[in-house]
Amino acid sequence: MSVVVPTYQRPDLLERCLDALGRQTLPHDAYEIIVCDDGPSEAARRVAEQAFAGRPFAPLIRYLEVRNSQGPAGARNMGWRSARAPIIAFTDDDTVPDPAWLEAGLAAMTPDVHAVTGRIVMPLPPAPSDIERDAARLSDAEFVTANCFIRKDTLDEVGGFDERFRIAWREDSDLHFNLLERGCTIVSADDALVVHPLRPTSFGAGIGMQKKIVYDVLLYCKHPRLYRERIRRRPPWFYLLVMLLLLGSVVCLAIGRLDWATISLSGWAMATLAFFAWRLAHSAATFRNAFELLLTSVCIPPLSIFWRVIGIRRYGAKFP
Repeated sequence: MSVVVPTYQRPDLLERCLDALGRQTLPHDAYEIIVCDDGPSEAARRVAEQAFAGRPFAPLIRYLEVRNSQGPAGARNMGWRSARAPIIAFTDDDTVPDPAWLEAGLAAMTPDVHAVTGRIVMPLPPAPSDIERDAARLSDAEFVTANCFIRKDTLDEVGGFDERFRIAWREDSDLHFNLLERGCTIVSADDALVVHPLRPTSFGAGIGMQKKIVYDVLLYCKHPRLYRERIRRRPPWFYLLVMLLLLGSVVCLAIGRLDWATISLSGWAMATLAFFAWRLAHSAATFRNAFELLLTSVCIPPLSIFWRVIGIRRYGAKFP
């Protein structure tokens, strides 16, 4: 096996991941590790080169600088294309693979199987915030490149990852859909376990995360049927309604119809408060979380629509 690990300016997390990869039950001479650095740095190089220093038995590890692309999709492409083994295992630099991860993935990769998807565990605190709950949904995803195994010739057949996905969002769904559309056999292996600890996030991080929606548009343009079946069954009608109410109040004020503006703005406020209350009911009842939810509940609907429009202008006239 060749294990491909994309990384970007997180040498401490990379070190933790490599330590786990060095403790696999699979014999050390049965796999190699390829670290693909999307933001080449001496810190990451040093971590990779010193990962198994002093260990008498350790897997081969290679460090590659990624300079001709941006994002994990391009980094993974460089990794699997330079791999020496016929089976590629993908994980991320912020994961902690279980010691039996590679052995379980290899066992599931029978001759008739093209790809294997493992199990991801994201431990939540006792009272998770909304953004922590949202991040933990990764553990329920159908196919995630933080834990999957694919034959190299299959990757070559589908063209690998689409490097237009320039951040860590929907590039794994795109690969998954490419595999499904070509009739590839994909199986699950629950024993192939990867722990994905939650990372600290800044206050209001959900606002900046809305720009990821651009890549929902790209994915929908490429795979409209599978997108509707497996990602989002219908357009975000609620967000559209909130956005129209807000725009309506502005337009009514501009034309001097204060009565209509008041009605429209009241509708927007009620919808926004309902959105806030629903999110709060499903997350930690703390002052910080409540204040953050109030702020993001105001910002998310219009930003979500805004970034969809940007995606449509960039990739085509399809509204996910």
